[in-house]
Amino acid sequence: MKDNKGFTLVELMLVVIIIGALVAMVLPRLTGRSEQARTQVAKADISANIATALKLYEMDNGKFPTTEEGLNALLNKPASSVNWNGPYLEKTPLDPWGRPYQYKCPGTHKDYDLYSLGADAIEGTKDDVTNWE
Repeated sequence: MKDNKGFTLVELMLVVIIIGALVAMVLPRLTGRSEQARTQVAKADISANIATALKLYEMDNGKFPTTEEGLNALLNKPASSVNWNGPYLEKTPLDPWGRPYQYKCPGTHKDYDLYSLGADAIEGTKDDVTNWE
């Protein structure tokens, strides 16, 4: 008799079935995680990254950029700037969905309102990420 050193069809089928069962158990847990990750990135940008740049701008100039100047004032010196020491950011900040962050100053909720429209790109819906909630 020859000494066969391969796997039988039954053994290969068992491995495929086991892998399929593992994928069936893990896949539902991973669904929706990418949207959660995007929301967390937007929260970090709003509460830390862009907020820090805005605070530095305010320390240098005595006020936050106006709504008209927008976040562009963190990259390029606006005409109203007194002591601009920027750029305060390396590039124009985009939210994780690829759209610009929304900025209003004076804000209706805080000194300035900074927010992302979220996945649906509609203002005022529950998926918006804001600096006031």
